[in-house]
Amino acid sequence: MRIRQNQKQFVIFYMVGFVLGILYANIIAKNYLMANGTFSEYYLNQYINTSIIIEEYIIYILKIRILPLAALAVLGYTKLRKAAAVGGVAWTGFSSGLILVEAIMKLGVKGIALCLLGITPQFLFYILAYCLVFWSLYSYPKTQWDIKKTVFVLLTMGIGIIMEGYVNPILMKMFLKVL
Repeated sequence: MRIRQNQKQFVIFYMVGFVLGILYANIIAKNYLMANGTFSEYYLNQYINTSIIIEEYIIYILKIRILPLAALAVLGYTKLRKAAAVGGVAWTGFSSGLILVEAIMKLGVKGIALCLLGITPQFLFYILAYCLVFWSLYSYPKTQWDIKKTVFVLLTMGIGIIMEGYVNPILMKMFLKVL
């Protein structure tokens, strides 16, 4: 019973962040997003025409993916662990709402497809890793961290990083050429 209640709370935290991201994009950042943003024609053309040096890209991905995970690990040893889990889930929702609104503003329905493709296939692995971390932080002390969880998180994050570095750029360039 407690697990279902916690799952519902996570969904609520995510949805609150998602709605706030939508509101932020539509009310506060609308002019900026319409003028610039990730989905501008210039940026998308640059992406298509850029050759990616995989080794450098993997190092970049490692930095941006491992830093939040390391911050959560550090916060996991403090009294802020539950707040870090809630904040992480809400921030994920906020970012999702913001990026989807921007994509729809710029590209319409194709923007949604681009967003979904942009997180394919690595997102499945990142979700598994972060859900375990968020869940463990949120349900502490009932859920204790152990070596199995560490190995699982490192493996899933590693696979996600490899997928993001090698597979995702190919899929994105193929889609953008058609778009």
